[in-house]
Amino acid sequence: MEEVNELIEERIKKLNRLKEAGIDPYGGPFDVKDCARDIINKCGGLSKEELESRSDNCIIAGRIVALRDFGKACFAHIQDSTGKIQVYLRRDVMGSGYDMLKNLDIGDMVGLSGRMFKTKTKELTIEVKALTLLCKSLRPLPEKWHGLKDIEIRYRQRYVDLIVNPHVKESFLKRAKLIKAIRDYLDSRGFIEVETPMMHQIPGGAAARPFMTHHNALGLDLYLRIAPELYLKRLLVGGYERVYEINKNFRNEGISTKHNPEFTMLEFYIAYVDYRYLMDFTEELITFLCKEVTGDLHVPYGDKQDIIDFTPPWKRLSMQEAMEKYGVDPRVFKDLSSAYEFALKSGIDIDKKATHGKVLDELFKEKVEPNLIQPTFIMDYPVELSPLAKRKKDNPDFVERFELFIGGRELVNAFSELNDPADQKERLLKQMEARETGDEEANLMDEDFVRALEYGMPPAAGEGIGIDRLLMIFTNSPSIRDVILFPQLKPEY
Repeated sequence: MEEVNELIEERIKKLNRLKEAGIDPYGGPFDVKDCARDIINKCGGLSKEELESRSDNCIIAGRIVALRDFGKACFAHIQDSTGKIQVYLRRDVMGSGYDMLKNLDIGDMVGLSGRMFKTKTKELTIEVKALTLLCKSLRPLPEKWHGLKDIEIRYRQRYVDLIVNPHVKESFLKRAKLIKAIRDYLDSRGFIEVETPMMHQIPGGAAARPFMTHHNALGLDLYLRIAPELYLKRLLVGGYERVYEINKNFRNEGISTKHNPEFTMLEFYIAYVDYRYLMDFTEELITFLCKEVTGDLHVPYGDKQDIIDFTPPWKRLSMQEAMEKYGVDPRVFKDLSSAYEFALKSGIDIDKKATHGKVLDELFKEKVEPNLIQPTFIMDYPVELSPLAKRKKDNPDFVERFELFIGGRELVNAFSELNDPADQKERLLKQMEARETGDEEANLMDEDFVRALEYGMPPAAGEGIGIDRLLMIFTNSPSIRDVILFPQLKPEY
């Protein structure tokens, strides 16, 4: 830290010298005409002679990320949002403008103009004719920014992470590409994008603990939404047949490599279809997104050179089939005592107050989830775990629901929507009973949502896709923090 402080003090001295010389260290507009990537694409393949015959200058702006001074000349690398390019600065070309270089550092932002040429090593380079200081950097960039010891600093100081780690910037460019591709796909298939409230009087649509806030003017406690589901289904009642929303959800839960308190979800609903239709639709959507973002259907996974193959069709198993496949005694589905006994024998810690459905859910998470690396649909969940889903006609103890697992993570949750208002009210009442016995994640009663169903909601299916987790797969990122620009962290001080 002392060394950093000394470097900052030295840069402040340079800042003051620049001011004394009449140079604004935090300059104004600069008319940028070119970018590093375009210059390299346009001129990289030209010969030395072809470059010398060109009379046009390039005008570029960016950050100095390397600087080698040779007295009367120096080489530097300038980095902009598209990449970096070498520049060559000479006193006999720049004249008195060259004197400013002694007060420049790595990290400073500059604008420059000059002609293209190739060095003896055939590296494309800009010979600078004019240089403008746009911003003096007071803090030195870290020389070594890689490694687990710096991982938290990288998340806290994402602005520096983006400067020095090009692969990080590339991940977030892929994020933008992913969200655009989602909109392109859904818009082209007759969906409309909507926005629903972020603050709810009654949190619902998922099993999760909400964040609470307070509206002063109304004197009312409100909750940051845990899911947009109940509002989107109100739109089905209102006559929209294909709707989607891409936005934030907030859940007051632990922070881990898979969880951030605020995260981005795609949620969409289609009238007059069921969950089996959605499985086919999901295969088509995600394979399209995979190609758009990665350019392939085979994506690297983990650090052992494994591959996730997105080529359809994907495996489909019922929850019960998957449990049996990975060593769970089928008798666990019989009753609570059988499930609880098997969990104890398996060394899985289960709350003594847990219901049958909760025990089954914990068994699935422990025994099955880590094995689901290739894209796999898990179907037909116990009704207790899915209070908003339609029952299976041939087995009413289960619902028409699926989750999609990739890389050992749940990425998608979808089901045929319950549109029977009496059944919905009964299930929400049971959820309220569960809350009274200590289940903080159980749904609350939403009388207005039940009233909306009484007006009539068409048969429909809906789905939620975790954008952050999907991007983790596409970029082979081990932590959700790697794909969220500013993840939630403990206070630094």
